[in-house]
Amino acid sequence: MTIVLFHSMYGLRPAVLAAADRLRAAGHDVHTPDLFDGRTADDAEEGMRIKDEIGRDELLRRAVTAAAPYSSRGLVYAGFSLGGSIAQNLALGDERARGLLLLHGTSDIADDAATDVAVQLHVADPDPFEPDDWLNAWYLRMRRAGADVEVHRYRGAGHLYTDPDLPDYDAEAAERTWAIALDFLADLSDSTDLGDGRGGADDPADAADR
Repeated sequence: MTIVLFHSMYGLRPAVLAAADRLRAAGHDVHTPDLFDGRTADDAEEGMRIKDEIGRDELLRRAVTAAAPYSSRGLVYAGFSLGGSIAQNLALGDERARGLLLLHGTSDIADDAATDVAVQLHVADPDPFEPDDWLNAWYLRMRRAGADVEVHRYRGAGHLYTDPDLPDYDAEAAERTWAIALDFLADLSDSTDLGDGRGGADDPADAADR
């Protein structure tokens, strides 16, 4: 699969590049656009300042431009936190999208959204940036749009628990996340090769104990 992986508001840091290498080792073609033009943040406050300075519309424009050379292949859009929000927006606007892998972040969904994309979300439980009421509404809207959705929760993990350089890091949750995500991507690859439909979990509660 060809994957475009978007960074969080911390910027294109080593954890994002390491994640891309992990996906490449599984046979995927991975691209990691730098939406911050080389800037990285040492903490959440600095990351928020960079994000706000650039602006959401410009970040989305940069993301679309970065993905455009590969979109004809049928992309998997993926991202961490802010990058997940960006990936979701691009995937729902791309009828050729093959999948959407969200790590620690989601975005709002328009009432008239329509997609058959396969979606997998990994998020801490609880997560102050992705509260339960929001996630329940997000899940229902995504299903209403036609997406095939899996939600995996990780009790006690921090928000960006896959990043080993942050206090949020949870090694066990991170390894489980990558194992599940790699299976998801392998299934997408198989369905692309066979021209089959897509499979997924029916209820976010199914994965609440993970």
